Amino acid sequence: MNVQRYFIYLAYDGTNYHGWQIQPNGISVQECMMKALSTFLRRDIEVIGAGRTDAGVHASLMVAHFDYDDLLDPNSVTEKLNRLLPPDISVYKICQVKPDAHARFDATARTYKYFVTTAKYPFNRQYRCRVYNSLDYECMNQAARLLFQYSDFTSFSKLHTDVKTNICHITYAEWTQEEDGSWVFTIRADRFLRNMVRAIVGTLIEVGRGKLSLEGFRQVIEQKDRCQAGTSAPGHALFLVNVEYPEDIFLFTNS
Repeated sequence: MNVQRYFIYLAYDGTNYHGWQIQPNGISVQECMMKALSTFLRRDIEVIGAGRTDAGVHASLMVAHFDYDDLLDPNSVTEKLNRLLPPDISVYKICQVKPDAHARFDATARTYKYFVTTAKYPFNRQYRCRVYNSLDYECMNQAARLLFQYSDFTSFSKLHTDVKTNICHITYAEWTQEEDGSWVFTIRADRFLRNMVRAIVGTLIEVGRGKLSLEGFRQVIEQKDRCQAGTSAPGHALFLVNVEYPEDIFLFTNS
């Protein structure tokens, strides 16, 4: 039997984790997934995610892949994994993909949401960034639309990372108001740099406070200097909400 590759669609509350990627100094979501799969399949299983989320960041939809040298029943594996995983990680589904499909490199787009509120609401404190003054969201949206004119986002990248390029193509970036009065920034791109969304949000908040003009925001992008951008917004209000793939990598007979 040839090695089979599977995609896992999962969600997690990132509050108690040091991000997705395995860390030497704290528990990660990737480590929990690998332990659960290895326990169930009774052999060491490596799990590769669609990307990294930082410490405290959540995912309502993350995708990862793993290999196994036999056919699996996706529904059975999903059920068993959910029994083995902690309460703050859940698996939606598992589906078989082509042997060379890759959760990270085959992703065509990723979408994040960042939530901001002025209200003090105990039940949302882990999932909303509280700001203490009203922001000019119309102006923030004008600034967000400037992102479409650029592809080099060095200004919003964590320093000293191992990526070969800071080129990204943003296809959606907008603030909208939720029914509960909070605001959400939705951003979609083919790829994201480390810390990029939080750095963009932090800088847009400076625009919303009137501390940075639209021209100033443009200059931040053009200077390609992380020190010129705003402080990164806290991780606890950030969610990875979607990862997109080409249809032809899936083997639908087993999905």
